[in-house]
Amino acid sequence: MSQTALLLIDLQPDFLPGGALAVPDGDAVLPLANRLAAGFATVVLTQDWHPPGHRSFASAHPGRALFETIRMPYGEQVLWPDHCLQATPGAALAPGLHVPHASLILRKGCNPEVDSYSAFTEADGTSTGLAAWLRARGITRVVLAGLATDYCVAWSALDARRAGFATAVAEDACRAIDLAGSLAAAWARMEQAGIARLRTADLA
Repeated sequence: MSQTALLLIDLQPDFLPGGALAVPDGDAVLPLANRLAAGFATVVLTQDWHPPGHRSFASAHPGRALFETIRMPYGEQVLWPDHCLQATPGAALAPGLHVPHASLILRKGCNPEVDSYSAFTEADGTSTGLAAWLRARGITRVVLAGLATDYCVAWSALDARRAGFATAVAEDACRAIDLAGSLAAAWARMEQAGIARLRTADLA
């Protein structure tokens, strides 16, 4: 699989049980992610990495409720709890994640005014440079796993397809928030885009 890269999305304590924005059963992804990573020469890890007061936080919008959707200059924005604050324990890579050969750690959501679910493109369309980084290494296909299926995994997978990569999601190595039907909607978008829906056993 020398032309395939594994993208492990946002495996951070704030998204695990007990975290600020916990994804149900999120810790179950870690052993699968470790097992998957052992089979890939090119592995990319992403980290949500927000400054305090980020505009995606409900706390930055007095009078607004958690998980309410508002309009931002770049489009619709869900208002999240404060999470993955830069240089805090909740933003670190999960202690149970063991991928010492990872080639790149990509931090996203650093712009205080713009959210970034995707590893490839910020919400306002700004490129993270990941597509060019992968192409420079001869990568033509990406496999994704991590948190959460319906947000950062799905957005990253869709952008990978738009960038021209063959794309697959290891479904059992992901977990979802599933906010108001967001999981079903995300899978529908991914399937329409031609993204393969696999299990980790398919990649062994």
